[in-house]
Amino acid sequence: MPMIETDLFIQAPPEICFDCSRSIELHMESTAQTGERAIAGRTSGLIELGETVTWEAVHFGIKQRLTAKITEFDRPARFVDEMVQGAFQSFHHTHDFTATADGTWMKDTFRYTSPLGWLGKLADWLFLEAYMKKFLVQRNHVIKQAAEKAWERQRDS
Repeated sequence: MPMIETDLFIQAPPEICFDCSRSIELHMESTAQTGERAIAGRTSGLIELGETVTWEAVHFGIKQRLTAKITEFDRPARFVDEMVQGAFQSFHHTHDFTATADGTWMKDTFRYTSPLGWLGKLADWLFLEAYMKKFLVQRNHVIKQAAEKAWERQRDS
């Protein structure tokens, strides 16, 4: 089971980072390159514990759907989303937020299992793990920009 970890410092409090990370609209903005959009379950606003969202996007030239559910929720420190249905055999995505004196460390831990046994493992090794890491890093930079902007607006008001 591949595990991808990303860490990013954000100059904003954990509450803002946490909410940006669970925003349906910000998720769609951060995944514009794949045309990702929410089509069922929670389709706007901030996703909550026990809620699901079904995403539709194009990855590797193929339109795909994936449904994820929020299975853990401890605002503003952590939440977890897990795949209910989709292209992976499974995935477990933990979002952790740690306050510092001048902001927040955001850490993502994404564990997944590809379908198709050894063919899936080969795909992981050849391209999928790198693709997923790039996808998460890009998404996290959009979250960082949005959180820092929100914090700046809040401080200025």
